[in-house]
Amino acid sequence: MNDPFSRDIFRTARFFLGAFVYSFGVVTTMRANIGYSPWFVFHHGVGLHLGITIGQATMLVSVIIVAIGVLAKESVGFGTIGNTIFIGIFVDIIASWSWFPLMQSFVSGVAVMLGGFFFIAIGSVLYIGAGYGAGPRDTFMVVVTKRSGKPVGFCRGCIESTVLLAGWLLGGYAGLGTIISAFGIGVVIQIVFSALRFDVKKIRQESFYETFLRLKNALVS
Repeated sequence: MNDPFSRDIFRTARFFLGAFVYSFGVVTTMRANIGYSPWFVFHHGVGLHLGITIGQATMLVSVIIVAIGVLAKESVGFGTIGNTIFIGIFVDIIASWSWFPLMQSFVSGVAVMLGGFFFIAIGSVLYIGAGYGAGPRDTFMVVVTKRSGKPVGFCRGCIESTVLLAGWLLGGYAGLGTIISAFGIGVVIQIVFSALRFDVKKIRQESFYETFLRLKNALVS
């Protein structure tokens, strides 16, 4: 794939496949029926209060986060915008599948939730590896880390705790699965990334402007 446009077609396909697999993983954790992950507790609460779907609430929150990132002069790429739009769309589509049942026991719920974590991890490998920019929540984490001067782990923990509390106060679905998500998903992501030898530090994320400029130069030449 020496032609830049062929490479971009492949990268775009990789991004959309990753976003879909990631969304499938999110809905799988929801179908576990033992509590949503912290961010989706918040999205659920926002959706309940605004009378919109959880996917639409995801898009709304993502748009606000991206706006904060832009105001903070953080890099925003095609992947950031794509993540903002399509994760919410895919979540609503997959959540509407009638054959995807809710689990009725805690044991089956934990098993399904763990399966969802693996889909989320694989989806992350695909869409992050496309190199089109960090997702909205990752961008927000960077903004908070830079502005506060605190360690990234501390900032992520504060963000997750804050959105969880806000989501719970708004009526979002929290439970034991929420605690499992808060601690377990990072472990599963690390396992999958290591197994696939995927190093996020080696992936250069293009900004919107860089991608536009590169494609423009390719057209001119």
